[in-house]
Amino acid sequence: MLDGYFAAGKAAGWLNTGTVTVLPEYIGAWLAVAGEEEPVSRPSSMTRAMIALVLRHPFAFLRQYLQAGEARRAIAAIFRLKAPSMAADYQRVFSQLAARYRVHLVAGSTILPDPAIVNGAVVAGDGPLYNVSVLYAPDGRAISPLVRKVFPTAEEQPFLAAGKVEDLPVFDTPAGWLGILICADAWFPACYEQMHALGAEMIAVPSYGIHQNLDDIWPGYSGYPPPADVDPADIGHLTRREAWRKYALEGRLPSSGAQLGLNVFLHGDFWENTGSGQTVAIHGDATWECSKQGVGALVSLWR
Repeated sequence: MLDGYFAAGKAAGWLNTGTVTVLPEYIGAWLAVAGEEEPVSRPSSMTRAMIALVLRHPFAFLRQYLQAGEARRAIAAIFRLKAPSMAADYQRVFSQLAARYRVHLVAGSTILPDPAIVNGAVVAGDGPLYNVSVLYAPDGRAISPLVRKVFPTAEEQPFLAAGKVEDLPVFDTPAGWLGILICADAWFPACYEQMHALGAEMIAVPSYGIHQNLDDIWPGYSGYPPPADVDPADIGHLTRREAWRKYALEGRLPSSGAQLGLNVFLHGDFWENTGSGQTVAIHGDATWECSKQGVGALVSLWR
């Protein structure tokens, strides 16, 4: 399915050797059910799907469950159970796409235990679970280091560990020095300070919003106190859309020194979870919002 999007971009003349493509957060997390039979992939709820997956691998799941130290042991056990195949599938799919279309590819994100890049490939380790993004080169090679989410949300914290701000990298690409901030990281000034220190010229933000109506009132930061520059009066007053504009990529990009920014969201229905959010492209002082929501879309930003 992803190849169809890339083929459409190629046909439109949007892909060349200087292109950086960006996919959404968690696009690789659903690989937890890859290779499973219909009782896992077809139920109407994620809970039923995960129960079916556990029943297909009872002893392997129990071993991981008993060893898990996370608050949400069942979720952690499932991701560790499927980690080797998830890493292999993630590597195969996104490496092939990057090589086929000769582009740099920000491969959204996936969840793996203490992953690493070894000989140009992503491999699962043995340790805490992280939400990670990988940049692939036009030859299909995974470029080290991978990017770990620094500020997991309240929903993620019971099973995901946090990366370190000082470990956030920037990458040398034909389009310029690229920084990658995974979703919630784009709301925190410290991440932009790191991007500025490393000379980022553009920032990609893979995101995934669950059941978020952008016209709803913004409840504030998820899992953290608001940074010092956040006006307390905005919490419970701004809409989610207004908060994204003020406190995420659009409002904070200038502090990074970068001139280009792209924030993309995963859309679609994943059991009862509906991906939402509005893709935003930024070039200097100009900002564009994608009018398409709830469906797949291609957005092209040229220097």
